[in-house]
This record gives sequence, structure tokens and C-alpha cells, in this order.
Amino acid sequence: MVADAFATITQRRMTGGFRIDGIDGKNLHLDPGPGALVRSYQFGVNPLKLHGILVSHSHTDHYSDAEVLIEAMTRGMTRKKGLVIGSQSVINGYKQWGPCISHYHLSKPQVEVMEAGDILRKDDLKITATPTQHGDPKNIGFRLEWDGFILSYTSDTAYFEELQEHHRKADVLIASVIRPGNEKIRGHLCADEFQQLVDETSPKLAIMTHLGMKLITDHPVEEATRISKKTGVKTIAARDGMVIDLDNFRAKQQTLDKY
Repeated sequence: MVADAFATITQRRMTGGFRIDGIDGKNLHLDPGPGALVRSYQFGVNPLKLHGILVSHSHTDHYSDAEVLIEAMTRGMTRKKGLVIGSQSVINGYKQWGPCISHYHLSKPQVEVMEAGDILRKDDLKITATPTQHGDPKNIGFRLEWDGFILSYTSDTAYFEELQEHHRKADVLIASVIRPGNEKIRGHLCADEFQQLVDETSPKLAIMTHLGMKLITDHPVEEATRISKKTGVKTIAARDGMVIDLDNFRAKQQTLDKY
């Protein structure tokens, strides 16, 4: 947590997590940290139209706006509506970690607790909890699969040998990358480790997000460009308010037009 505390409290980059719309007809917000509600309105996405909220672990910069987004999703806690997925530490608490969401706020949505390796199916959406190595031992990443498309999110994690096994074949890979180059820090990826992960998993698009202060001030765009050149995979550093059309990274279905 110390690694990104200054990025969070200074808001040099916004820390409201990220939202994905249109996943099997659903809108999901992942890791809604400080500012998630306000930034949603600022960038033109309506929190009242959320179908699900996913929280990977019990550090403030990943969960602090979860309750207010739940209130939006449930129309002020007046409807039984929506889905909340969280790690053991987020929902029930684990030793000194969590819980992070009140029983009151968990009383309206469907609530699912996931641990690494668990699989949840919601209509045609498959959600797999992926393992991490981080300060919160119950932290999980999320692998989302629907309609032949895979989006994989590492959450905060150190690099470990088996990490790539859980993010293989992803069309889009999103990772928390804290430091530039080979400046390793416990429980987090640096840019060189992310480059290795991209090399091993070969996504169509790789995104560095949750950037630490050192990386923010140390030319993140140049780091992303370097990784692109080294791996041959389009790599970008997330920017505040950035919007990506995931359809551009879907496998294009062949037609008879070419014959």
C-alpha cells in the first residue's frame, strides 16, 4: 500500500478504478477507489446503470468508493439489484485485512466471495479469480470471458513464475504497474516485469494502470512504447478518462467476401 499511497493521496492520477460497459450486456466497475463516483459522472458513464462491482482486495485505493457505487446501483438501497464480487478480505475480512463493505450495503445486491481459482458464471459471462502475491494475502485478480473474448486483470501483484499461466490467451491484459524499468518493489509489478508478462501471454493489447508516483513522473508513455517495441504487443499507459473500444481487439470473424 505504501507503494501507491502518494499517487492516491495527491491524485496526480485518478484512482477510481476502471469500468467496462457491455460485457454480456452488463456494465461493471472494477476496484472503485477514491473518486470512482465523481469521475464516473465527469466522464459520462452513469453509475446508476451498473450491474456489478468487483473489488480485488482490502486496500483503500481499491475499495473506498464501493459502498457509494452500491448505493447508485441499487437506486439508493431501495432495490435488490446488481452483483458485488469481492475477495474474502473485502467481504468477510481476513485477519487484519477488512472487511471493507458494510453489512447494510451488502444487503441489497447479490454478493459473491471469490478466492484464487474460483469460477463464477453469470449468464454468458465467466469470471475466474486469479492468484496474486500482495500484502493482502486474499487479493485476487479477475479474468473475464464472454462471447469468445477474454479480458484479464492482474490487480496488485508481484511477478511470480505461474502468473502468466492465469492470464494466457487474454485479448486484453490490464495490470497494475508501479515502478519504471527494473525498479522492483515488494508486492507489485515494475515495467520490466510487466514486459516479461506481456511477452509470455501475448495479448492483443496490454495496458499499464494504477501507476505509482515514480512511474507517473518518469515518462509512462515512453515506458509503454519501449514495451511495445520489445514485445511486438501494442502497450499503452492508462490516462485519466481514457476510453478503449474493446471490439477493436476482438478476433475478426472470417467472411466469404475475401474469396
